[in-house]
Amino acid sequence: MIPTTHPDDATMARISAGMLLEIGAVHFNAREPFTLASGLPSPTYIDCRKLISYPRIRTTLMDFLTAKVMRDAGFEAFTNIAGGETAGIPFAALVAERMALPMTYVRKKPKGYGRNARIEGVMGETDRALLVEDLTTDGGSKLSFVDAIRETGANCAHTAVIFYYGIFPETTKTLGDHGVALHHLCTWRDVLDVARARKAFDAETLREVEAFLDDPRAWQAARS
Repeated sequence: MIPTTHPDDATMARISAGMLLEIGAVHFNAREPFTLASGLPSPTYIDCRKLISYPRIRTTLMDFLTAKVMRDAGFEAFTNIAGGETAGIPFAALVAERMALPMTYVRKKPKGYGRNARIEGVMGETDRALLVEDLTTDGGSKLSFVDAIRETGANCAHTAVIFYYGIFPETTKTLGDHGVALHHLCTWRDVLDVARARKAFDAETLREVEAFLDDPRAWQAARS
């Protein structure tokens, strides 16, 4: 069933953040920071892949994401839902099912044999694709997936994620300069607000996380 009713953005963000906390997808540790893919330290880490193991939560989040994308981009904006390898694949399948649209997935790189394809499934040059992923930090990793979609002749002007870091100001510009609009459910600020309200972490940890969110580059530089 295509979800056509949904809460406002603020309510969806709060509920989404709460569900991520509920399943232990959110990790805060200022004393022993995590290492991001960039090699830089962070007191925060999120594992959206855990969502696939929680049917009630994943159903609610996918309803939210589908409704938000259709409201913001248009009910007939897309003809194909593409998932980014690997984390985006299950979420793309769930969104495609809700929107009654074909689903494809995009490899990070050609597989090196056979057709040497990056796009699996059927995508044509008349398609308008929505790229679905679990999360985005600075938006950079999305560009390769978007380019692979566009190489088929299809259009890709939108990407949707469950979680957006929301702390690197260059993200929307990076995507915007590439002709891509970002749709998301919640950010670190939303998670921090809910974590505070629920007393999910001690006060010192929450203060350190807030310092990171206020100026992530300075926080990382001081610990690199």
